[in-house]
Amino acid sequence: MSVAAHPRVALYYAPPASSAWWRDGCEWLGRDPENGRETATAVHDVTHAPRRYGWHATLVAPFHMAPGIELADVLACARAWASAVPRFDMRVKAAELGRFVALRPAEASDDATLRTLAASALQALSGLRATPSPESLERRIHEDMSARQVELLRAWGYPYVFDEYRFHMTLSDSLDDANARASIVSEWMRRIDALGPLPVHGAALFIEPEPGAAFTLWQRLPFNNAQDVA
Repeated sequence: MSVAAHPRVALYYAPPASSAWWRDGCEWLGRDPENGRETATAVHDVTHAPRRYGWHATLVAPFHMAPGIELADVLACARAWASAVPRFDMRVKAAELGRFVALRPAEASDDATLRTLAASALQALSGLRATPSPESLERRIHEDMSARQVELLRAWGYPYVFDEYRFHMTLSDSLDDANARASIVSEWMRRIDALGPLPVHGAALFIEPEPGAAFTLWQRLPFNNAQDVA
């Protein structure tokens, strides 16, 4: 993988590579971010944004590395964090999030567990992240943000962290058509019945090799150092 001098790195949840969850999600979006393979799908026209980022749920949003920090430092820190995280399986549901459709935890307790997990990941990697300029942060503030989200953006470079974090795996672009959103929800509720619980067995480091490029799954990070999830 060719990487620019200052790539962005993200820590995501990704289903195990050998799982049907990984295969079905990548096929739905039309791209496997681990091997780069793209496929034409019936929903190709409504998955542009999630296809670029790859099949995932954000734990730590994409960031530039601080001066003097290398990818090897990020990998070592992320591996150490992941080694202390217990694996578990989680029931999920398909739901509308505004104009998007995404997978969400079916149980409030799992939502809370993942909020805690994402907070621990953000804190573990915080010393490796470059601090965005105040000007760039102010440009990202928009009228739909709450005061709390603006506060978190200025403090952490991203507004949807800690109490504002919501685990989700995006299935669509922003869609104005309510019938289209409902159709995707229905399709994925059917798929969930066949796929069963979502295996939360590891995380992964994704890289944006250069600005605007599709994100690539760079390194998988098994939880508890399990060797059977890659």
